[in-house]
Amino acid sequence: MSPPAPPSYRARHRWAWITIVAVGVYGLAAYVIVPLIWRTYERRHADYTDSPRLTRTGNGIPGDPLNISLVGSDADVVRALTSAGWYPADPITFHSSVRIAVDTLFRRPDDQAPVSNLFLFGRKQDLAFEKPVDGRPKQRHHVRLWRTEKSDEVRPVWIGADTYDTGVELSRTTGQVTHHIGPDIDVERDFLIADFQRAHRVSALRWIDDFHPQRTGRNGGGDPWQTDGRLAVVVLVDFGAKP
Repeated sequence: MSPPAPPSYRARHRWAWITIVAVGVYGLAAYVIVPLIWRTYERRHADYTDSPRLTRTGNGIPGDPLNISLVGSDADVVRALTSAGWYPADPITFHSSVRIAVDTLFRRPDDQAPVSNLFLFGRKQDLAFEKPVDGRPKQRHHVRLWRTEKSDEVRPVWIGADTYDTGVELSRTTGQVTHHIGPDIDVERDFLIADFQRAHRVSALRWIDDFHPQRTGRNGGGDPWQTDGRLAVVVLVDFGAKP
């Protein structure tokens, strides 16, 4: 019978096996499992690196910055906004333009006042919603949304510009009558997210840091804006799902 191995040999042997197992687990995690998770994530979530950052006016002037993305079908988006107390904006016509001028003159709120057209992907907004401010017809919350060609977890991806109108004045760049926006677009982005959350329409919320490498600028009306650079990605509850 051979003599038992000395304690020091057994300890070294045990630590050698622990080291081999640890290196094997690390290699499996770092080179197989984590890359697989990232590949799966990339397939499930839309890539925003090639997305535009600014809208354009009809004259091609840089417009309002984009600051929010919604994931959901047309019905999901409309239901979420209406549940949160937002109203679809009327298209701009001669009648609607006269109406907003009269409402402004007599300080009457208009839940569905028209919004001017901005352009992205070569077309005007697909949806425009607004939320009036009680007793202040010149001021309102509003968001323009464009449906993209991207998908996120097999659901359509929308991208939008959510801003706050502070008053009706002449454009600083064209001299046209227009609404001026508040400079802090992050406040308005967070306001809409909070409305969605109160209405229980948010399934998940993600943030894309440094979406805006330029943190300040001016829109087509000459209004200054500022941002922390983040894009909010709001995954909406599926239409028909219980809040």
